[in-house]
Amino acid sequence: MKFISYLLSPVFLVVFFLLLIIFHPLQWLSFNLFGINGHIVVVETLNWFLVKSLLILGVPVRFENKLKLSKENNYIFVANHQSLYDIPPLILYLRKHSPKFVAKIELGKGIPSISYNLKHGGAALIDRKDPRQALSALASFSKRINANKWSAVIFPEGTRSTTGKPKKFATNGIKMIAKYNKDAYIVPITINNSWKVYKYGKFPLGLGSPITIKTHEPIAIASLPFEELMTKVETIITSHIK
Repeated sequence: MKFISYLLSPVFLVVFFLLLIIFHPLQWLSFNLFGINGHIVVVETLNWFLVKSLLILGVPVRFENKLKLSKENNYIFVANHQSLYDIPPLILYLRKHSPKFVAKIELGKGIPSISYNLKHGGAALIDRKDPRQALSALASFSKRINANKWSAVIFPEGTRSTTGKPKKFATNGIKMIAKYNKDAYIVPITINNSWKVYKYGKFPLGLGSPITIKTHEPIAIASLPFEELMTKVETIITSHIK
């Protein structure tokens, strides 16, 4: 299997990065001609292709969602984080709820398509070394998603788990978003197996382990004291990691 991964990994990486390069000017064009709504269509199309490109590695993405979430509500999607390949499926499958990500500031420059989308698509770019900047960026982001009826996506572990074992959740970011979105709901999300794409390291890439993304019942922010709410959300997410 590892021998085959040496053959397929370069093909996948070329396709993946070509998609990022091709869609970078398309994002610029759509944003400048049609505004953010045109930009969103291009971003969703890009992420459809990125998700399908994983099939080169024999890695399908299975999105398990039995919920009927109202488009009228704001949501804070809280998920564990295992790899880069968590993100395209979340953008694609949560698209009806206009998901906007909380991301580290380093991702906001130098990466074709990804950096442009983060800078112009409504995300929060936070400097983890500068608490003042991070809080200011999160406050602006929280007000923005409230005003536009968007939803937030946040990985409270703060970094990727390369073994699939979840790290302790940090809750300050969620607390800030909740402060400005008191009527919102938190939707816990469990991601499984995306870490296995990197089970050999950065190269070659792992083959044949389907990525599963499972949504859980939404919880109204106002329904519980914040610390109790976060304990419940973390327990729900981590108890479904396989």
